[in-house]
Amino acid sequence: MTDAPSTSDNISKHVPWNKGKIVGAKPPLRPKHVWSVRTKLQVEGRTRDLALFNVAIDSKLRGCDVVALRVDDIAPSGYAADRASVRQKKTGRPVKFELTESTRQAIDDYLRATGTKPGEHLFTGRRGPDRSLTTRQYARLLSGWLADIRLDPHLFGTHSLRRTKATLIYRRTGNLRAVQLLLGHTKIESTVRYLGIEVDDALAIAEQVDV
Repeated sequence: MTDAPSTSDNISKHVPWNKGKIVGAKPPLRPKHVWSVRTKLQVEGRTRDLALFNVAIDSKLRGCDVVALRVDDIAPSGYAADRASVRQKKTGRPVKFELTESTRQAIDDYLRATGTKPGEHLFTGRRGPDRSLTTRQYARLLSGWLADIRLDPHLFGTHSLRRTKATLIYRRTGNLRAVQLLLGHTKIESTVRYLGIEVDDALAIAEQVDV
């Protein structure tokens, strides 16, 4: 008769869920990466993917909010607007964002190519025109875009797109309040943690100000 495995044996054989996986905050993309993805999608004529990528960068929305967008949110008259406002799913609070000229052009090209109209989901997937793209599908698309420009998809996620422009704005201006509003954070402390701001960052900004 064999002895039953002890509790200590079971514990030693337990494999952590994150073994071999990269965990923690996903870094933002660099400007050169953004332009590489855009160029690749433009050259290949992937109008939906280009519009999706550009909207994700400009809006700074969470993935769940990006895929939930409807045409009315950013193109209520059938053409992309300069600015838009969306109620966040996580907080229930509205957040405003700008759409750059290149993004508006990508949206207009996409709407024209697909015939998508106000009242419909902006980004649809394989489930049909009456169903929006899922966050899982969005994540898979992003992995493909990054792999195409020879970036490791495991190092980035859809949150990387949310962080990209916000991080760039902070680095160029040092204006935390502006970034807080753009991200829709209720507390400035959340923005500080989100951007990974350290004391050295704050001191570097302070050194640029001469009284």
